[in-house]
Amino acid sequence: LDLADSPMMQTSMGVKDDYGTWDDMSPLSRKRDLTKAKERLNYLKLVDTTLLEDQDYLSYRLYKKQQQDIIEGDQWHDYDYPFNQMHGAQAEIPAFLINMHSINDVTDADAYISRLEQMNLLFSQLTDDLKTKHAAGITPPRFVFDKVLSDARNVIDGRPFTPGDDSTLLQDFRNKVNALDFDEETKQDLISRASEALLSGVKPGFDNLITTLERLREEATDDAGVWKFPNGADYYNYALRQTTTTDMTAAQIHQLGLDEVARIHDEMRAIMKQVGYTGTLQEFFEFMRKDKQFYYADDEAGRAAYLAEAVKTIDNMKGDLDKLFNIKPKADIIVKAVEPFREASSGKAFYQQPAIDGSRPGTYYANLYKMEAMPKYQLEALAFHEGIPGHHMQIAIAQELEGVPDFRKFSFNTAYIEGWGLYSELVPKEIGYYSDPYSDFGRLAMELWRACRLVVDTGIHAQKWTREEGIEYYVSNTPNAESDAIKMVERHIVMPSQATAYKVGMIKILELRNKAKEALGDNFDIRDFHDVILQDGSLPLDILEEQVDKYIEANKV
Repeated sequence: LDLADSPMMQTSMGVKDDYGTWDDMSPLSRKRDLTKAKERLNYLKLVDTTLLEDQDYLSYRLYKKQQQDIIEGDQWHDYDYPFNQMHGAQAEIPAFLINMHSINDVTDADAYISRLEQMNLLFSQLTDDLKTKHAAGITPPRFVFDKVLSDARNVIDGRPFTPGDDSTLLQDFRNKVNALDFDEETKQDLISRASEALLSGVKPGFDNLITTLERLREEATDDAGVWKFPNGADYYNYALRQTTTTDMTAAQIHQLGLDEVARIHDEMRAIMKQVGYTGTLQEFFEFMRKDKQFYYADDEAGRAAYLAEAVKTIDNMKGDLDKLFNIKPKADIIVKAVEPFREASSGKAFYQQPAIDGSRPGTYYANLYKMEAMPKYQLEALAFHEGIPGHHMQIAIAQELEGVPDFRKFSFNTAYIEGWGLYSELVPKEIGYYSDPYSDFGRLAMELWRACRLVVDTGIHAQKWTREEGIEYYVSNTPNAESDAIKMVERHIVMPSQATAYKVGMIKILELRNKAKEALGDNFDIRDFHDVILQDGSLPLDILEEQVDKYIEANKV
């Protein structure tokens, strides 16, 4: 979406031009976007690319690909679930208001209220989209409905919808308004208007959604993969190309996963010997799952201790960045627990980008719903992935790039971004982190998890594995809790191909690093290499390789 057409993107960037409105999610808006992409592609064909150099030519190629992707992707528009447990609107829209919509004055509060009033229209568009997809044969399995319904009901629980404590959104609005230096009468007037907007704008939208979900659930099946869709195999092949920015087939990705699982298992056996464990690898997994020394208490004190240690880990890495990077982000990062209203269905951890104007830091969200899914031995690797030197490092630097078009600052090539995140789990080991063998085991456990994703994602969507078969594969091959495995498999089901990006991207970055080391010898500097990876924003893997090749050529003796 162009920034001018997306009030929500504006808000995420800290821009308040259309602060009181939502994005247009109607079919007409999608048609406009498609027409615009075709017109832009036709214009780009008229450009004499021989006159473009370096960054201008790179921007041209990336912008052209962006338009081509919009056009190619239009035929698959219906092939997703607008409401799901990972990133469905029932949770993301409330989270957007809570985490993105700041209130600094009465005008900001009015804009928040306006968004509450208009939520019925937004959810009507999204619910209509849900019905359209269902009519086309695109319906999620039953378990998705149960989780989405739970999220939706949580949002409209509490005042002003039901007696008791404030609902999630009213509590957020009240806290933001009360934190400001307004007179009491103004505060109470704003809170009263917000309460009315929740009843007139939010409740009808959520009631309509709940009614629709309850009806469609009766027609849903337990079939998990996209093979069940019309032309499902073609869609999955398209999704894999988009996610990995490669031409790897589902069979090739599946085999890569099996090979990586076997390799990592061997490295884990070496750690077993190091710590003196004499059982089998599966018995070691069970030991790591069950022994209390590896987990914080499943209470508020345990959750606070986890967050404090994650902050400490990121702060320690900040002090070592000069060993690995020349470029560093200006934006800061904070660590937060996932909010209670969505923690039961959300993923293990995720990152939210900072505002481009510096008004909001980047945020690493840790899901502490069940502490059994957040072992101490994985804490370091998870903090490195989501924070520094992972997602925060890469995304904040991209947003802060100078001399490039804005679309490049906010582009999202999954294999690049998640490949960098997984690569960032490994790099700290090379400068002395993971000194505790159990922590290093945790790093390997995280990498193993991503290797298993290659197997299970392709298993579900190309080989017709069931949800239960996917869960069993994770439980048998990793030390993670069963609850972790369940969430991961359910993520595969609603986000086909997405989870294949991590290992594919990491392997490519390591391949390029080894290529540069071999070619440059003593001239190789890890900091310069990382600059090359980060200095152009998110890139398709083939273009990233071209940039590394240019770096090698320019630095050969």
